[in-house]
Amino acid sequence: MTWRRRDVLQVGGLGALGLSVPDLLAADSAKATAKACILFFMEGGPSQIDMWDMKPKAPETIRGPLQPIDTTIPGYQLCEHLPQLARQMRHFSVVRSVSHRIVDHNASSYFMLTGQEPLRDSQLIRGSSPSNAPAYGSVLAKLMPTERALPDYVHLPKRFFNCGHFIPGVLAGFLGDAYDPFIAGDPSKGDYRVPGLEQTLMGDRFGQRRRLLTQLDRGLDEPVPPRALDRKDVFYEKAFDLITAAEAREAFRLDDEPESVRRRYGLRREISGVRGGGMPHLGQCMLLARRLIERGVRLVSVWAGRQAFDGHKGHYQSLVKGLCPPTDQALSALVEDLSERGLLDDTLVACLAEFGRTPKLGQITSSAGATPDGRDHWPHCFSVLFAGGGMKAGYVHGESDRFAAYPASDPVTPKDVAATIYTALGVDPRQRIRDRFSRPQTLADGEVIQGLFG
Repeated sequence: MTWRRRDVLQVGGLGALGLSVPDLLAADSAKATAKACILFFMEGGPSQIDMWDMKPKAPETIRGPLQPIDTTIPGYQLCEHLPQLARQMRHFSVVRSVSHRIVDHNASSYFMLTGQEPLRDSQLIRGSSPSNAPAYGSVLAKLMPTERALPDYVHLPKRFFNCGHFIPGVLAGFLGDAYDPFIAGDPSKGDYRVPGLEQTLMGDRFGQRRRLLTQLDRGLDEPVPPRALDRKDVFYEKAFDLITAAEAREAFRLDDEPESVRRRYGLRREISGVRGGGMPHLGQCMLLARRLIERGVRLVSVWAGRQAFDGHKGHYQSLVKGLCPPTDQALSALVEDLSERGLLDDTLVACLAEFGRTPKLGQITSSAGATPDGRDHWPHCFSVLFAGGGMKAGYVHGESDRFAAYPASDPVTPKDVAATIYTALGVDPRQRIRDRFSRPQTLADGEVIQGLFG
């Protein structure tokens, strides 16, 4: 192979990443199918049996009242309240056999968003910590930086709490805060302003503050600045680039989009009485994600928020009035738009959740319980969806049993999901990176879902 100057520099700094020359050679030969990723996290746990993996022949206490409709994948059906998505399913692959055993929202989210077991010292990982494994976007920002003014990793609309903790799996963890996401706020609001971009200090005044900041950080009578300052320097450099670059400010201007496009994705519509308020941010967050990916951002994560899909009670009212409509509109618009713009082949759209819902109505598996028409937490079998990024289109992987309760074939773990996402993005999932104690950590030791490729 031909070695470039950048490769030689990487070899010289391998210790910092915990890599070896074979690792670099393997990375060079990796066949990336996607350049970027939009990750839609359906926080709360959408019901597989009411949305993605319906069982119309099951007893009524299992199947519920919603009916299936045909999609553009022959033989595959979706919920009747997802008609626009049904027409776009030819672009998707559906994995119906994801399974694990963690019923806690926060710990399960961490598992799905990092591919790492959510345990530390025999305790569930339920909140953010500098010892946590990094999010997908943080790993890409570390290993595959774009060197553009825009951040490599953007999170929308904000960080969410549950049970007194920020839900883990969003931040960079042991990679350090330089690789945390840029949290860009809610673009659906009429008074939307990108955090930090509207208070730009221009000209000499900004330069003076930047030089003063450098002097303060470096004037500590230390020959080598501590690692915390090194991370801070990276963060400051990115912040400076973001604030001063016209390209960055322009990327966030949704008002540059035609009104018809904004309406296709879905304008803000808050719905009282349903979980998550009907996800009023979702459409414009998906549109902003497309704009950012179009301009070179590596990964944008869009969250449903406020445990939107947590259907313990008022389950069907929330699905029919507040959850299916924005999911149907925004997700179908995103995939259709990416396809029409020629971006879908290079952009992986990953639709994940921490778990699904109980196959039996009123079944109780957690302290939150369930009403007779509600569904409690169910990690034993649920569905995730992928589109674009070189994934096989119009494909269904795995099968659940007749009640969508357990995998009947081709079971998939969160580690496998992580290994698959990393592979699609050109990152060797068995690659090792060092944590804050310089211990090597494998990104994901699951198996790639080979059926999704080719």
